[in-house]
Amino acid sequence: MVDAIIQDLCSSLKLERDKGFQNFVKHIDLAESEDIDTLEQCITKLLTEEGSSWEKKHGGLMAAKALLISGKSSDDFAVDMRSQALKYLEDNEFRVRIAAGEVLGALCKKIGPAVYENSKSVILEGIRSNLERERLSAAGQDEQEETEKLMEKLSSSPARSNSVDADQIFHDTAGWKSLETWMKCLQSVVDNCGHLFNDCVDQDLLNLIFQALDHTNRFVRETGYYVCSSLVSIGVKDKETLALEEENAVYRHGEQFAKYMAKGLADNWSQVRLASSVATRKFLHSLPTEEVKAKFYPILIPRMCLNRYYVAEGVRIYSQDTWRMVTGGEGKHLVEKFIEHVVAYYIEATGADNHAVREAACACIAELGSKIDRDVVRPFIPQLLEALLICFNDDSWPVRDAACVACGNFVLCFPDESRSSMPALYPLFYNNLQDNIPSVRQGAALALANVAQVYGQESYEEIINKVKEGIEGLKSQPETTEKYGNMDKGPATYSVVKKLRDNDMELHTDKQMYSCGSLAPKMMKGSRGGGCMDHKFRKPPEPWELADGCVHLIAELSHNQELHTTVSDLLPLLAKAASLHHYNHHVNFLETVCKQLPNIAKSLGKRYFKPHLEEFFDCIFYSITCDNALTASAASQCLNQLSAFLGPSILRGRVEQFNPRYLELLKANQFIAPL
Repeated sequence: MVDAIIQDLCSSLKLERDKGFQNFVKHIDLAESEDIDTLEQCITKLLTEEGSSWEKKHGGLMAAKALLISGKSSDDFAVDMRSQALKYLEDNEFRVRIAAGEVLGALCKKIGPAVYENSKSVILEGIRSNLERERLSAAGQDEQEETEKLMEKLSSSPARSNSVDADQIFHDTAGWKSLETWMKCLQSVVDNCGHLFNDCVDQDLLNLIFQALDHTNRFVRETGYYVCSSLVSIGVKDKETLALEEENAVYRHGEQFAKYMAKGLADNWSQVRLASSVATRKFLHSLPTEEVKAKFYPILIPRMCLNRYYVAEGVRIYSQDTWRMVTGGEGKHLVEKFIEHVVAYYIEATGADNHAVREAACACIAELGSKIDRDVVRPFIPQLLEALLICFNDDSWPVRDAACVACGNFVLCFPDESRSSMPALYPLFYNNLQDNIPSVRQGAALALANVAQVYGQESYEEIINKVKEGIEGLKSQPETTEKYGNMDKGPATYSVVKKLRDNDMELHTDKQMYSCGSLAPKMMKGSRGGGCMDHKFRKPPEPWELADGCVHLIAELSHNQELHTTVSDLLPLLAKAASLHHYNHHVNFLETVCKQLPNIAKSLGKRYFKPHLEEFFDCIFYSITCDNALTASAASQCLNQLSAFLGPSILRGRVEQFNPRYLELLKANQFIAPL
């Protein structure tokens, strides 16, 4: 039976190796002392055979790990396994190296930190020697050949293989020899020593780990933060935090840990942010009291708070959970307490190269205006508005949208402080109102509605005139929309039509390169270039896009009771614009009209809406029969909602009175399911 288990442990198939490991653990639980001696001999034989395959080495190490964890192994076997583990930490197969590190961890669990002390020089030297590498090292012919292939791919031509750019790209993306496995070995040792590892923490160890956190390669930084997360967990013993400074190494070196946690929370790579978020949560949980934690809040709270809005879902969700766990429902008061540090970091983040960071910063600034005590935020309004005004002109549309919504919130919450900025804000709001992106137009409409709400009569004329201008301007929309005017008419890659200047060599020569799947700065601010795509091109706005934004604005203004009469007077103008079908995108405009019309009706009430109901029948029934599925669905839902609002019999009577032929469509609409 033992032979069969060992055979599975050393199989070339992972499923069989996993099955063999489970069976081996079960066999150990039932084994007598004589059987344990036999198992030790089998494991030792597997690990000492010359020229054995990596599967046998891996199987032997995994068996040794299981036996050590069980506590049934002899002391001589433990000593022997320590030397074998250290030997296999230099193996060519990474799975063998990982297993060797786990064996050292199992030894630490059985014996204690003495295993680390006896192996410290080897482990730390293994990490130190792998932290740096040369492009063409003497590690072996195979590695050199693979490196040369990588450099050819990273360089635009063989002649550039020795360029500074190629070097930087190589260091950012290449694998890093055995560094990860050495780091994971250290992590396994720390995890298994637990709070007993406190006495082993010294400045030399910290300097080595911090060197990894400063590394140019993102994979090294990520692994470093996971090691760091294990290291900061040693401040907890049996779920109780070690209170004394002499016992708690995390407490003693807290300032250094906090500095590097903050750096990781602001890293440009989301994987590194997540690893740092894990380490930060464990770091704060390892500190003994709230008073001690408060010492590190000024540098950590702003970054933890911003990551709750970060675009990468894993980082965002984990940061939100951490925020709830750490603050215990007092997050608002913590932000108010450290408001100077929070505002300073938010403003700094609005200038980050990473567009995702700028977007999150704008969302956080909007949150300051709506959730934090206004007297606390009021002194910082000028700086925050200035930062948002810069983001209003960002190349990335999500950043523009977030900045627009944030400005609208600030105007609503701080009307007196924002009044001086309105001359600069109005053109920016109007520019977003005609943006190419529908959600940006909706955000601008919401912001302008906030302006109308707080400034009343002094803003009505300005905004209503813009609405009239946008709706009336639809008749000047060209019949054929050249959505990609002055662009390459050839086949598009991934359905994206390339702009002619995308093929300009100057745009793609001597530029920093980023991964397409990363959150690196593809969309930059101002005139700075960079990234694997040109996101700075914006299609000139068209009249129908401004009219579309004005429909959203009318819907938002209809919530204001003071404007009910004014909005009602705009409905004939809107109905006339909806009757224009001479341009390609009229179905998109009609979709917006059909979606917002029920909202307008409910906000205005029957008194103001019913006199204009018939004016929209033609556009609604035209939309429900058009070929565009989204527009037809919007029209169908529009009729259903109007029927519920006015009453089915009233709507049917109005339709029959206006055009009896529409009755068949109205009746058929009852059986149409929404998209």
